Amino acid sequence: MTILRTMKNYSSMNIAASILLFLTAIAAAVIANSSAGPVYQEFLSHELHFQIGNFNLLSHGGHNLTMLEFINDGLMTIFFLLVGLEIKRELLVGELSSFRKASLPFIAACGGMLIPILVYALVAPPGSDGGRGVAIPMATDIAFSLGVLSLLGSRVPISLKIFLTAFAVVDDIGGILVIAIFYSSQVAYGYLIIAALLYVVLYFIGKRGSTNKLFILIIAVVIWYMFLQSGIHSTISGVILAFVIPAKPQLHVGRYIEKIRSTINDFPVMESKSIVLTNEQIAKLKEVESASDRVISPLQSLEDNLHGAVNYIVLPLFAFVNSGVMFSGGAEVIGNVSIAVALALLIGKFVGVFSFTWIAIKSKLTSMPEGMCWKNIAGVSLLGGIGFTVSLFIANLSFGNEYPELLNQAKFGVLCGTLIAGMLGFTVLYFVLPKKQK
Repeated sequence: MTILRTMKNYSSMNIAASILLFLTAIAAAVIANSSAGPVYQEFLSHELHFQIGNFNLLSHGGHNLTMLEFINDGLMTIFFLLVGLEIKRELLVGELSSFRKASLPFIAACGGMLIPILVYALVAPPGSDGGRGVAIPMATDIAFSLGVLSLLGSRVPISLKIFLTAFAVVDDIGGILVIAIFYSSQVAYGYLIIAALLYVVLYFIGKRGSTNKLFILIIAVVIWYMFLQSGIHSTISGVILAFVIPAKPQLHVGRYIEKIRSTINDFPVMESKSIVLTNEQIAKLKEVESASDRVISPLQSLEDNLHGAVNYIVLPLFAFVNSGVMFSGGAEVIGNVSIAVALALLIGKFVGVFSFTWIAIKSKLTSMPEGMCWKNIAGVSLLGGIGFTVSLFIANLSFGNEYPELLNQAKFGVLCGTLIAGMLGFTVLYFVLPKKQK
C-alpha cells in the first residue's frame, strides 16, 4: 500500500522533524521573554523586498510583507502544497480512495472537528472576541502526531498508523476549507481569474507530459502573488496547485524495465582500469537517468522533494516566529482563549475521535480494523490533540495584530494542549501496545 510505504520511508524523518519543531518552539518562547526579546520582535516586523523597479513581489495592498507575514503567507504555501499533494495521493490510491477505506477515518475526523469546536464555544462563546478562534483546535498535525507514534517503533500496528494518518488528512481538508471560506477578506475577482487561467495552463501542460520544474515554479510564484492580492488566503493557492500536478508517470514501469535492460545490454564495455567514461557511455547513462525521472509521477516526485524542505526549513521557521508566547511585560497567557484551546485539543479531540469511532463501529457502519482495539484507539484519539502547526496558523488568522493579547493566549493554549496531548497519548499507547518479544 502507498501509505504504508510512505510511513516506513518517513518514520525516522517524522521523529527528527517533531523533535526539531518542539525545540524550535521552546527556543522561540525563551528568546521572546529574554533580553533578546526586542531583537526577536524586530526580526518579526522587519520588512522584506524582492523588487524590480517600483514593483515589489513581497507586498500586499501596497504594503511590504514583514518577516512574520512572509513566513505565514509565503513559505507556508509550500507546506500547504505538500498537504495538498498528500491529500490528492490519498484520494487517488490511498486510504481515502474508496468509501470502505475512508468511512471510519472520515467519521472519526468529523468528531475530531465538531466536538473541539463545541468545547471551545462553551468556554469562549461565539460573539465574543475570543469566539473568533473557534476553528483553532480543528486540525491534527500529521507530522508531529506521527512522529510521536513512531517513537513506539514496531509495536504500533500498521492499521493504527493508517487510521491516524487518514483522519488527520481529513482534518486538514476541514481546516483548509475553513481558511478558504472564513478567513478571506474582500475578494478581488480579477486576480482570481488570472490565477485560474494559469492553473488551466499548468493542467494542460501536465497532460501533455511536460513537467519542467523551473517553469512550474515560476507560474506557481505568479499564482501565489495573484492570491495574495485577491483577498483569498495565499496558502490556498498551494493546495489548488497540488491538484493540477499530474499523478500519472510519463513512462509505465513495465516499459521502463524493458528500456533499462535494453540499455544495459547495449552499454559499451570498457577496460577495467579506465576511470573515464566515453561519450557513448555517458549518453547511455543519461538515457537511464531520463527514463528513471519519467517513471516516477510528478506528484510523487514533488512530494518526495518537498518533505525535507518543509520538515527542516519551513515548519521550524514557522514555529520560531509563531511560538514566542509572552510571559513578561504584563502579557496575559491564561484566559478564556488559552483555556478554550487547551481543553478543546485535550478533551474535545479525544471525545470527538473516540466517540464517533465507537458509534461507527457499534452501529456496524464500518468494522474494527485488524490490529486495532479500544485501548489503542484511545491512545491515538489523544494524539489527535496534537494540533500544533495548523492550530497556530489559524490562531494567527483569527486574532492577528488586532487582538495581540488573545493571540498570545491562543499560542499558549496550543502549546500546552499539544504538549499534554502528545505526552498522554504516548503514555497510554506505551502501556497498552504489546511489548516487543525478546
